Amino acid sequence: MTATICPTHSATTTARRASVSTPDGTFTVIADDADRVLASGWTEDADYLIDLVHRSIRPIAVLHTESLGTVTDAVDAYYAGEPTQLDAIEVHQRSGPFLGRAWPVLRTVAPGKPVSYAQLAELAGTPTAIRGAAAACSRNAAALFVPCHRVLRSDGSLGGFRYGLPVKRSLLTREGYATA
Repeated sequence: MTATICPTHSATTTARRASVSTPDGTFTVIADDADRVLASGWTEDADYLIDLVHRSIRPIAVLHTESLGTVTDAVDAYYAGEPTQLDAIEVHQRSGPFLGRAWPVLRTVAPGKPVSYAQLAELAGTPTAIRGAAAACSRNAAALFVPCHRVLRSDGSLGGFRYGLPVKRSLLTREGYATA
C-alpha cells in the first residue's frame, strides 16, 4: 500500500483508494475507514479527488489498495449493467443545508430517467434554488455514487459535467437514456 498524506485536514481517519478500469477511463474511489465514499471520479489523480473532500472530513492519509471490496465491486456491477448496485454504498459528504438535502435526493433519481436542474431544486425542497441545484452537481465529490450525471438542462441538453460531456453522455446512454 502507498500512502498519500493530506496536508490540510481536520479529520482523524485514514482512507483508502482504489481504481477500476472502465469503458469511460480509470475510475478512482476514495473511501473512509467505514467504507463510505468520500470522493470518486474518472481520474487516476488521487490528490485531485482528495481536494474535493470537505476539509472537515478530509482524511489525514490515503492508502492505495487494489480493491475496496463491495465499493469497487459496485462500480464493476454498474458497468456490467446493474446500476442499482451503487445504491447500497454509503457516501459521506458535507456542505451547507441545501447541498446536504440535494445530494441524497440525487441518489433517488432513477437510471435512465434524468431530471432537470429545476426539478432537482424542487425535489430538494427549494423550487427557486435552480443555481443551488447546479452547485450540488458541480460540488459533488462522489461522482457516480451520487449520480449528478442524471441532471440535465430544462431544454434537455446535457449541461456540464466535471469529467466531460463524453463521459456524461456515455453514462446516460448506458442507463438507457437517449441523448441528443
